[in-house]
This record gives sequence, structure tokens and C-alpha cells, in this order.
Amino acid sequence: MPTFLARLEAARPLDRFAEALRRVAQATAGRGRLGDVLHGRPAGHPLHPAVVQFPVGAWMSTAVLDALPGRDTPGSRRAAAALLTAGTAGALPATLTGLADYVTLTPQQRRVALVHVTANVTALGFFAASIAARARGDHARGRRLSFAGLGLAGAGAYLGGHLAFAQGAGANHAATALPLVPSGWHRLDAVGAIAEGKLSSYTVGDVPVLVYREHDRFSALVGRCAHQGAPLAEGRTLDMDGDACVECPWHGSVFRLADGRALRGPAASDQTRLRTRVRAGHLEVAQP
Repeated sequence: MPTFLARLEAARPLDRFAEALRRVAQATAGRGRLGDVLHGRPAGHPLHPAVVQFPVGAWMSTAVLDALPGRDTPGSRRAAAALLTAGTAGALPATLTGLADYVTLTPQQRRVALVHVTANVTALGFFAASIAARARGDHARGRRLSFAGLGLAGAGAYLGGHLAFAQGAGANHAATALPLVPSGWHRLDAVGAIAEGKLSSYTVGDVPVLVYREHDRFSALVGRCAHQGAPLAEGRTLDMDGDACVECPWHGSVFRLADGRALRGPAASDQTRLRTRVRAGHLEVAQP
């Protein structure tokens, strides 16, 4: 990891600013059904990486037109201005989905995300200034401003990549645990020892497994929350529309115990389910 990224992750002086932004994000985009949609729960994965493609693509297309030899023709100027305006308008849903994800980041992730947000907001300022300059007829200045904005947006995108791939923000933490479950069937416990209607916790290899019994039916989920890896066994059971569910103890995501379906965010991905069977009076589990 580059040294400056390691220092950024450990930059505690940023925490008060990061916490202030978290409160704004919570009030703006982190609650209720809107928060679920912005997190990407209906899509089954975080929405932010997909939504940012439109503004970034529009801004890059603007840069291409601004760099071509025919950039000063009326048609090229109009096309560049239209793309720039569309990309800047498209930054609104990108910002909202990013704020929704920001709410539940860890302190280390929030420090990087704070600079990510700052770079992108500053880029938006340059793009807005470029739109204004072009509207006044100063296309040369407008091009310089949009190139500067694109550079800042690129820096922000670099930090976004670090958040997603190096720090695991938005990753499905249950799915990443699945390869650690050894192949084959694994005995957990005698059927009679598994309490009905309660969460039971076991370990297969190094992977926590959450078991729920309803009469003679058993379900087993990876015990690490898909959202941020919280221990689901420490959560509580609740009923949603007649289905037994588990609520994450850290951020309140709700998963249906029968199949792992995410019913409430911030988790966007379903909880990974394991196969179950009863052999010789004992419950066994295996990879899907």
C-alpha cells in the first residue's frame, strides 16, 4: 500500500470532520426505505459504483471533445457543454448513494472517504464554473476548468477504488468467508441440543455459522454479516411478515433466516446460506 494511503487511514485528526459528515449523511440519505434503495438492497449490491458511471462517462466525453482539433466548432462546443451539464446533474444520485454508504463505514474507511468526498465536491465546483464560463462564451477557460475538475474526479475515483478493494467497503463479507468453509459435510450438533426459535452459533473451520431451528426445519447461514462482518449470533430474532429474521447487532440489517434474504438495509447483499441435512440424529452443514 502506498505510504500516503496508510497515513490517511490512520489520520485521527480527520475524525471530527468525518463524524460531522456522517451525521449529515445519516440525516440526508441513510434512513428508512430511501436509505435501503440508495444502499442498493433492491439491486442486491451497492448502487454507488454503478451510478457514478454516468457522470464520469459524461465528463470524460467532454474532455475528449475539448481535446479534439475541431473543438471550437459550434457543434462541438454545444455537445461538450451538454455532456458537461448532464454529467454534473448526474452527480446528484451518485452523491446520494455515496452518502448512504458513508453512514456505516468504519473510522479508517471514513477518513479515506472524507478525502474522496472532498475531491469530488471540489471537482463539481470546477465543473460548475466550467459550465458558467462556456455559457459566457469563454470556452478556453471552460475547457481548462473542466480538465482540472476531471483530474480531481480521477483522484477521488482512485480513493474510491482503495475504499472498495483495499478496505472492503461495500464488499459482501459473508461471501468472502464461504471459501474458508472446508468441502464436504460437517457435523455441528445433536438435533435435540439445538433449541427451537433461538439463534445457535457454531464454527466450521474458521467460519462462524448461525443455525436456526423452526420445528423440524433447520437453516444455516454464514454467521458474519454480509454488510460489515458483524457477528449475527449476537443479534436478535424478530418477525417480519410472518418470517423469522435476524437483526444485525451493529447496523440493524435484517435477514430472513430461512434463506438469508436481506429484508432491510444497510446490507445490500443477501446473507450466504449453507446446505443442511440431518444424519444419525445430528445436524450437518456444507457449502451451497
